[in-house]
Amino acid sequence: MEMRATDLACRRGDVTVIEGVSFTLPAGRCLILRGPNGSGKTTLLRTLAGLVPPAAGQLDVAPDSVVYAGHADGLKAQLTVAENLAFWAAVYGTGSTARAIAAFALDGLRDRPAQYLSAGQKRRLGLARLLVTDRAIWALDEPTVSLDAATVASFAQVVADHCAAGGSAVIATHIDLGIADAEVLDIGAFRAAPGREGSPFLDDSFDEARA
Repeated sequence: MEMRATDLACRRGDVTVIEGVSFTLPAGRCLILRGPNGSGKTTLLRTLAGLVPPAAGQLDVAPDSVVYAGHADGLKAQLTVAENLAFWAAVYGTGSTARAIAAFALDGLRDRPAQYLSAGQKRRLGLARLLVTDRAIWALDEPTVSLDAATVASFAQVVADHCAAGGSAVIATHIDLGIADAEVLDIGAFRAAPGREGSPFLDDSFDEARA
């Protein structure tokens, strides 16, 4: 399933953060977003996922084809690992959670409440949600935060397997995931001119909050 962005502009609040973004993401491919903190990677991902509308330009993507995984893990603290995944499987109507549990090595943790997981375990559980959504396009914002090197490698393999099966992924990350044939898009090249929207809060000290 293809995603195409044409001269896309994205806003954070009333501020246009990036503009003129164009790319085509075919089925089976991975696009890596690069750029310094505050350059607009998160803002772009949220726009691609349909959480905020584009400020300008055109985004062509099938409805309900994108799933977004951001900095929050999206877990219910009182529910167990298995219960959290079962909840998301019910939301998306996909049923089985066995593949997600196996892919992220969660079998030994399935009966543990999420509130008692380590930061890395919570991240693994949060990412495991991707496999119960049955969405073709993954929009991922710094997905490897809190993961050790071995788990990063396992996650990269999950992404590669998803793409090999005809899915695709857009990933904002500062590390090399080692995904073969992944393309790189430098978001810093599309940064909008400061002050264009007339906001008084456009100096660099606000970059982190804006993206």
